[in-house]
Amino acid sequence: MDKFNEEVQEPVSPHGQYFNSSVICSYVFGFLELAIPIDDSQTMPLLKDVFLPINPRFSSIMVRDKDGKMRWQRVEVKLEEHIKIPKFPETTNSSSILYDNYLSDYVTSILTSRTPQDKPLWEIHLIKYPTSNAKGTLIFKLHHALGDGYSLMGALLSCLQRADDPSLPLSFPSRPQLNSKYAKKGLFKKLCLDISSFFSSISDFGSSLIKTRMIEDDKTPIRSGYEGTESQPFTLSNISLSLDQIKEIKSKLGVTINDVLSGVIFYGIRLYMEEMNEKTKKSNSTAVVMLNTRNIEGYQSLKEMQKPESKSLWGNQISFLQIPIPKLSQSDPLEFVWKARKLIKRKRRSFGVYLIGLLLNLEMKLKGSEVCHTLFNHSSKNLMLYLFSLIL
Repeated sequence: MDKFNEEVQEPVSPHGQYFNSSVICSYVFGFLELAIPIDDSQTMPLLKDVFLPINPRFSSIMVRDKDGKMRWQRVEVKLEEHIKIPKFPETTNSSSILYDNYLSDYVTSILTSRTPQDKPLWEIHLIKYPTSNAKGTLIFKLHHALGDGYSLMGALLSCLQRADDPSLPLSFPSRPQLNSKYAKKGLFKKLCLDISSFFSSISDFGSSLIKTRMIEDDKTPIRSGYEGTESQPFTLSNISLSLDQIKEIKSKLGVTINDVLSGVIFYGIRLYMEEMNEKTKKSNSTAVVMLNTRNIEGYQSLKEMQKPESKSLWGNQISFLQIPIPKLSQSDPLEFVWKARKLIKRKRRSFGVYLIGLLLNLEMKLKGSEVCHTLFNHSSKNLMLYLFSLIL
């Protein structure tokens, strides 16, 4: 233990403290569904030799130093304390549908539980029961303070090998580079666009501050407006969408898959609210989207991510974006998805995204973790919906 304590301790970033406070405890969950039953004999060697060396934070806990600052301190990791193998009720009926229900209940339970603060902030759950989707399921529970979704996905993917040739690194297609329309414009038009972008960014930044702290969304079947709803019991639900249908919409509109997904989510919310109360189809409702601010076009390997000059450095490089959910005035779902995409694209290109991130970091440095309590209370009380893990 002394050997670890003598190492230089990395400071915990403001975002890391934000995600691990008395008010907010946020995790990133990864689900890996297997076509064959789980062989847990390989789990320990894989974690020890591959997973832990990826980043020192996987072997560290948060501690407060003598100056009152939070730092990552290396500790000895007891792997058996981080591997969870649940036992589902025994039954003569081995139907995968029954295990689907057990898995859903189990995932709901681990969503609300905190990992111990005196151990590294991650767990792996081995579900050795067949479901309708897989012969076995691996669930990775990783604290958001360790890194954002992009970092943690890079870590998990680095533990996998290609089926065709394990000696080759994983690779994914990158988004094709498009010729910038901005670059083709004349100097005067560029100046006009820059001025317009500046005022739009200031407007977005100001409206986000007002919306978060002062103005409330309308009450709807989804947003009651009552305090304390975030601590109420809940049930996990999921839905499967056809990738072929999503690609078809993507091709028709000329947008990204994530544009389609966010538009479909917004459209489904509007349809549900209209069914429950027709008046709410034109209500003022806002979604808070947490997004990746890296200037990248595709997947980068863990080795590339950890280079000092890399654009995708490890950590929480994220910001929050407020998107007004389009009103259900048009009957064509494609028009709705297109309108949602235009809103997200304009907001995403705004400098307001980065101003909000800078403000959050500044508030954390000046006021400490209590700023989380104020911001979280105002946001959960005033706004309707949070969307996470959308790479926009």
